[in-house]
Amino acid sequence: MSKSTPATLAAQKAGIAFTLHAYDYDPEAESIGLQAAEALGEPPRRVLKTLMTEVDGRPVCVVLPSDREVAMKKLAAAAAGKSAAMMRVPDAERLTGYRVGGISPFGQKKRVATFVESAALSEPYVFVNGGQRGLQIRLSPADLLAALGAKAAVIAG
Repeated sequence: MSKSTPATLAAQKAGIAFTLHAYDYDPEAESIGLQAAEALGEPPRRVLKTLMTEVDGRPVCVVLPSDREVAMKKLAAAAAGKSAAMMRVPDAERLTGYRVGGISPFGQKKRVATFVESAALSEPYVFVNGGQRGLQIRLSPADLLAALGAKAAVIAG
């Protein structure tokens, strides 16, 4: 497994402190985020999943704890839109340059508006995908927000 991905390079370029953590990715897992949390021995609230959505047709990246679901109405409101929906898998992969299960909020092909669930900010550290299946980046929630230029919002249901 390569530890150098567009995500890790973007995190390095942002100048934030982070560590990389590899785990055995299970493509058959019912929930990729929950499987990652279990493999890392971390509570699901600290292992964040990255979802690609659309708000009024605009791409939006959503980062939230792996044991939570995005509330589309809350996301639409946070993004000053009327409606939100999950992005189709082929569109998400084309837009980000990553395969589903390895989508990171860092180093995406096209930079889009990013929202991080506010609940994650109370954690001492969080994990986000490192740009490939089975690789996670551990960092502080404050660094995550700053490096991505993300907005914190209540977006989970």
